[in-house]
Amino acid sequence: MGGATPMEALSRFAVDTPQVLWLLPLALLPFRASAQRVVPVAALDAGPADPLSRAIGWALRFAGFLALAGLVVGIAGPYHRGETVTRTGIGAQVSILVDRSGSMNETFAGRQPSGAEESKAAASRRLLGDFVGSRAHDQFAVTAFSTAPMLVVPMTDRHEAVRAAIRAIDRPGLDYTNVARGLAMSLSQFGAQGGTVSRALLIVSDGAAVIDPRVQGTLRAEFAKIRPNLYWLFLRTKGSPSIADKPAGEDTPQAAPERHLDLFFKSLGTPYRAFEAEGPEAVAAAIRQIEALERDPIPYTEQRPRRDLSWVAFGVALLGLLVLVAGKLAEADVRRGRRGIPQAAEAPSERIAA
Repeated sequence: MGGATPMEALSRFAVDTPQVLWLLPLALLPFRASAQRVVPVAALDAGPADPLSRAIGWALRFAGFLALAGLVVGIAGPYHRGETVTRTGIGAQVSILVDRSGSMNETFAGRQPSGAEESKAAASRRLLGDFVGSRAHDQFAVTAFSTAPMLVVPMTDRHEAVRAAIRAIDRPGLDYTNVARGLAMSLSQFGAQGGTVSRALLIVSDGAAVIDPRVQGTLRAEFAKIRPNLYWLFLRTKGSPSIADKPAGEDTPQAAPERHLDLFFKSLGTPYRAFEAEGPEAVAAAIRQIEALERDPIPYTEQRPRRDLSWVAFGVALLGLLVLVAGKLAEADVRRGRRGIPQAAEAPSERIAA
């Protein structure tokens, strides 16, 4: 944000009770009338020129002006309006798409969690919660999907709300994985900023489903328009095929959905990386890599609250009053103590002899 012009800076000032400002002309009264003690002099020419006294007189008038003007402005309630300031930090817009299919409720070993074991969903929530808020200016959106997508929280820089939203994704998911609808909703969360903002789409999933060829065209168009950096955090169950493994039989999307989803992502023409994780430690390492890759400038806004300025006006009034009080004290002879009033002498009484 550039420097504001004087007119813009002046426009940010306002008062609560502007009607009180009609009393401001009263502040000119000290220049018309004086409260100083008047000493009659036969002729001004009889006294020598006294520039010091003249300067003190004008200083006292000005002090009276400050006292009255400060009181009027203070009572009017001046303040500086709040404003929104745009700054630039380091971060990214990250849209997180979390798989909530039934298999996410299992551990990385492919069984129901017991004891201290974590399910893939629980490990993802914990590590994503640590990821959110690691940088002050990142913005996040969270979408969950299984049979149908669900927007958990839209794009925001309120990191505590995002962490709460991630913690809230703790209900058992369904068996079906409709990743296409989840991708469409997750892409819709990006704002309208220009290409200077780094955008990242992070998919956290342990599997994939077949994307209908008719939907693929729509998704390609959306990816071409937004061009986010695409990351797939593939939570691989131990012993299951890798996304790079070709099936022994027919190489079709039905036979190897993860492999063909990976091929679809590679064909989008957008920056793409896949991370295969077989445990919480691998998930944490992948998230650290993603965080290191997304380090571009991002604009963010700061809300500056309204600032009360009454104390400034009352402080000016107090300064003027102190000068006036000092002037009055200078007129008094404080060194002379209180003297008793002499009683009238009584006339001597005349005694008459009997």
